[in-house]
Amino acid sequence: MIAKDIHYIGVNDHRIDLFESQYTVPSGVSYNSYVITDGKIAVMDTVDAAFTHEWLDNLETVLKGRKPDYLVIQHMEPDHSASIAVFKKNYPDTAIVATAKAFTMMHQFFGKDFSENCTVVSDGDTLPLGTHILHFVAAPMVHWPEVIVSYEETEKILFSADAFGKFGALDVKEEWADEARRYYIGIVGKYGRQVQALLKKAAALNIRIICPLHGPVLKENLGYYLNLYNTWSSYAVEADGIVVAYTSVYGNTKRAVERLISGLRANGCPNIAVYDLARCDMSAAIADAFRYGKLVLATTTYNADIFPPMRHFIEALTERNFQKRTVALIENGSWAPLAAKVMRGMLENSADITFASNTVKLLSAPDADSNRQLDALADELCREYLARQDETANKNDLSALFNLGYGLYVVTSNDGKKDNGLIVNTVSQVTNTPNRIAVTINKENYSHHIIKQTGIMNVNCLSTDAPFSVFEAFGFQSGRTVDKFASCEPLRSDNGLVFLPKYINSFMSLKVVQYVDFDTHGMFICEITEARVISDRETMTYTYYQKHVKPKPQTEGRKGYVCKVCGYVYEGEELPEDFICPLCKHGVADFEPIG
Repeated sequence: MIAKDIHYIGVNDHRIDLFESQYTVPSGVSYNSYVITDGKIAVMDTVDAAFTHEWLDNLETVLKGRKPDYLVIQHMEPDHSASIAVFKKNYPDTAIVATAKAFTMMHQFFGKDFSENCTVVSDGDTLPLGTHILHFVAAPMVHWPEVIVSYEETEKILFSADAFGKFGALDVKEEWADEARRYYIGIVGKYGRQVQALLKKAAALNIRIICPLHGPVLKENLGYYLNLYNTWSSYAVEADGIVVAYTSVYGNTKRAVERLISGLRANGCPNIAVYDLARCDMSAAIADAFRYGKLVLATTTYNADIFPPMRHFIEALTERNFQKRTVALIENGSWAPLAAKVMRGMLENSADITFASNTVKLLSAPDADSNRQLDALADELCREYLARQDETANKNDLSALFNLGYGLYVVTSNDGKKDNGLIVNTVSQVTNTPNRIAVTINKENYSHHIIKQTGIMNVNCLSTDAPFSVFEAFGFQSGRTVDKFASCEPLRSDNGLVFLPKYINSFMSLKVVQYVDFDTHGMFICEITEARVISDRETMTYTYYQKHVKPKPQTEGRKGYVCKVCGYVYEGEELPEDFICPLCKHGVADFEPIG
């Protein structure tokens, strides 16, 4: 039993070799179905046709002689809907509950739409069962157009359809993330925007349990799963590391790859995933390409194009909206090498792809010149890893000053008990002999109080790859009441303060030498005690944040006022004069009427 009156009746499939006829599933897969036994009984989805009778046996055991009132179909893919017709033969009086698109698909799959006893639902509809009430939330293209998910308000359970699913039968013990990532990227990855829309709806629900159609029921640490889904669906980098994907006909390109890998390891790359695309599990290579922030593609020129497994790999990436990554290219050819040109062209329509400045060219086999290129590429790809490590960092790199401008920064400090950070856009160089930096902070911010007491801070220059979650963490809550670093493992500079492990291009450690009082704000004039350049990415400006990072407010069909800072919508005829935005804590001056 999952919760009071809510039961699991799904099945495990260990006979399957390829899920959707393309994804290897060595641990099998589960087809999940659930029953809510209340005054009215609702069955949530069916299972694959190969397991219909096992599923019906499970259902009969739970029903104990009762008859179901509803069969809720959230998703019409056959591994979840194939048993509908047999179910109806056994329980002809049961009403089918689904979206209009789902009923259309039933007619396509079964030759009938079961319209003689059906309930069509859409976003916002409810289904009372007694003490349990189902609320339906539309989730189109997660990952089919008819999909709807259901929230049971009494036990606070989200029946999430294919969202939060994973490969692997339930009688196999394994870590959730790897097979969930491979499942998500392979099957749902193209639809990040639609998943983001569903996550925004889910954020308004008090969810205690998630019941997906594949994989385990999720009951603990839901923030972990929700954060991963947010990362995957926003195409953000999940972890530091480099994927090296290659093809090699006679072994010479492989030799070059091996030299590169040795250089990456020597330069402190934290994770290296290597895939021979002609032999590997392609879905694992694709998943890791989305997991890590950098990708090396190495292949040969073949029939005036590229070797077929590499073409298949890149096409699989682009059809899943591969973006926000650094890509390096290694080409090989004996008379007219053009693999780098072809690979670059295949990725030219992908968003926010940064190509490494070093492109390696092999002419048949590695030689002294190509080895120098490989070593230079290893240095380039590992620059930020080297800058983060105390042993290899240049701690007096004053070129970090060039990243100052009308940008956005995270200022970090420590109150003696925990680390703190806030977003500011008021950092500037005021003199260069000696170098002095001015940082202006509102006195109402807890960071102002801390820095006044300690006299030290770190200024982290945000780069354009910083997602909105960074601004939520450091801009919309107070460090006095929240541990802003609870969900990450920050690094520390020589002054003992943290600097962000990612999403920055540089940071500077500052010591306060003078304080100027500006009534509502305080300006800290500081000397630089440490400066590191982490990457070559551009500094995040306020304009870039407004255009590309801040979510567009969901104002369609709504009346009221919208916060210009975070997009929060206040619905009402008049905005109270003392209203404070519950998200970013800004006042009425930062709101504007909708429309």
